[in-house]
Amino acid sequence: MVFDLIHSLFNTPYVPPSYFLRFLITQFSHLPLPPKDSYHGKTIIITGASAGLGLEAARHYVHHLGAARVIIACRNTESGETAKASIGSDKVEVWPLDLCSFESVAAFRDRAERELERLDVLLLNAGVAMRDVQMAGGYEMTITTNVISTFLLAVMLLPLLKKTVREKNVDVDVTVVASEAHLFTSFQERFQPKIFESFRQDGKFIWKDRYGTSKLLDVMLANELANRLGDEAGVIVNSVNPGLCRTGLFRHLNFIIQGLLVIFMFLFARTTEQGSRTLILAADGGRRFHGKYSDSGKVIEPSSFVLSDEGKRTQKRAWGELMDIFEGIESGVTGNI
Repeated sequence: MVFDLIHSLFNTPYVPPSYFLRFLITQFSHLPLPPKDSYHGKTIIITGASAGLGLEAARHYVHHLGAARVIIACRNTESGETAKASIGSDKVEVWPLDLCSFESVAAFRDRAERELERLDVLLLNAGVAMRDVQMAGGYEMTITTNVISTFLLAVMLLPLLKKTVREKNVDVDVTVVASEAHLFTSFQERFQPKIFESFRQDGKFIWKDRYGTSKLLDVMLANELANRLGDEAGVIVNSVNPGLCRTGLFRHLNFIIQGLLVIFMFLFARTTEQGSRTLILAADGGRRFHGKYSDSGKVIEPSSFVLSDEGKRTQKRAWGELMDIFEGIESGVTGNI
């Protein structure tokens, strides 16, 4: 019955029963953190860290892992300051970042280049799940926030990441927070002449499909960025499934759907603290996680579509379109790759 509910809510393709067994096992598995103080002297940026998984990850980076600087990048700096106070450390900084605005992403990059000597982890955690159509930057907000601005920030910060590799003789990490929701999407936009152009059309919005589509694009684009950087660049790129967690992600959905999700989450969801560990383990995975998708600290296969020939062609196509968008935002920025 639970899985029938998932299918009806998200209009899922067929998912084999083995997935649900793995889901139940991983949801309740113990997730150890990396060794204490293993991030001593390092600088971490976490988007969407004023609450939820990002906040708990920031707390771990400060109190357990010993990072020197942890930057909470968030749209609402007042909420960010509240988050900083809850962590209780001067190592935490709150920087404004509105992923609905490409100008805000560029301003964040400019500040990072001015004020940071190094960047060791870029944890791209911010995301939204919208019930109704809202546009941002010319595209539907879910896609702008979860995909376009997320990868724009990564590409804009690549020079700082590469500088850290050269000057500090270390590997650095870019982790994109994806979701197992990428399994549960029909991704009809791939049949359009231009994938991203279809996200400009208000009438094409299907909320049950859009969040999963954004996360499917996250997985594929993280894979492609890793491929473009290669294995020896020292910049490790991966995507991670945090599992089902008790967060405010679905706050934009209507009360009926939220009520159904509350019941499901009560039975199966991780706490935000437990979920944050999946993010940290992915960012700590090293080169064996490069170009991979992980869950609960282990590399696993993404959806069968991602692995298929069609998926690989679609991945390259989406990447090419995204690079054209980036060049329209800031000429020459794709040269960072």
